[in-house]
Amino acid sequence: MRKVRSTKQSAAIRLFEGEKWLVLTSVLGFLLSAFCGLWVLAFGSEAAPGGNILNAFSFNAAIGIFLLSTAAILPYSGLGSKSRAFFRYPYIVLALYSYAAETVQNFRGVNPRFVVGGTPFDEAVGNIFAFVALLLVLFYLAVAITYFRPKVYANYPEFATGIRYAMVAVTLSFAAGIWISVNQGRTVGLHGNIIWLHGLGFHALQAIPLVGWLAERSSLSKATRLRLVHVTGIAYVLGLIAIGWQTVLGHAVLEWSVPTVAAGACFLIALVAGIRVLGNTPADRIFTPSAAPAPRRSRVL
Repeated sequence: MRKVRSTKQSAAIRLFEGEKWLVLTSVLGFLLSAFCGLWVLAFGSEAAPGGNILNAFSFNAAIGIFLLSTAAILPYSGLGSKSRAFFRYPYIVLALYSYAAETVQNFRGVNPRFVVGGTPFDEAVGNIFAFVALLLVLFYLAVAITYFRPKVYANYPEFATGIRYAMVAVTLSFAAGIWISVNQGRTVGLHGNIIWLHGLGFHALQAIPLVGWLAERSSLSKATRLRLVHVTGIAYVLGLIAIGWQTVLGHAVLEWSVPTVAAGACFLIALVAGIRVLGNTPADRIFTPSAAPAPRRSRVL
């Protein structure tokens, strides 16, 4: 009988694909942050006795960026629609509670994470907030593991490599957040500030996968593309470790020291690697969707 060949290609995957609600939740964070920023400009940041609207401003913006970045890469996790929904909708609920607790409590004059002299209601909000933060970490780590599966790498080697390094950095950021909670504040020693490690770890979620995304579309050879993504990821993570070291010593991040110089050198290396990738990426290919490799042709008798 005549042989029939199947040449159907795997569907292209786009950033944010299927993640409308996660994106909208991130936009809500930006809107709340903008509202808090305007309030601070008009009325100041202090909210007696212990609230600070600037904290709500930065928190809402940070969560918004974090969710938007997650929505961008989630389609590449290799998870099915049900598994993604199992992560997406609980995460949205947890994020909404976080927005509400941080914003409302600071406007009420209460620090939602470290309640001092608050009412039973304030204590309950703070305790639930701590539990919500733990769930945010656990849910995210469960998804982070999926990017280390061989099939994800096989489909998108450069982008998946960038995401993997970003997940390592995010894990360090989560550890810094736990450190802040255990420490009952962000200050360590005389001038150490854990928030630098916490924040820069999350920004890896935008920086390193972007290099992988561009590398995938660049005109460089495959070996060079992967090498530059590895250099970016390793340098960024080592920079975070250096900042953590500086913080443990109780010194300010910008204070002259060996860890500070090491961190600066690492981030500079990551930046140079990223610039090289960008310089070799044609503009018309930057927003081209990725497609998984085509399946093998099958024979039907």
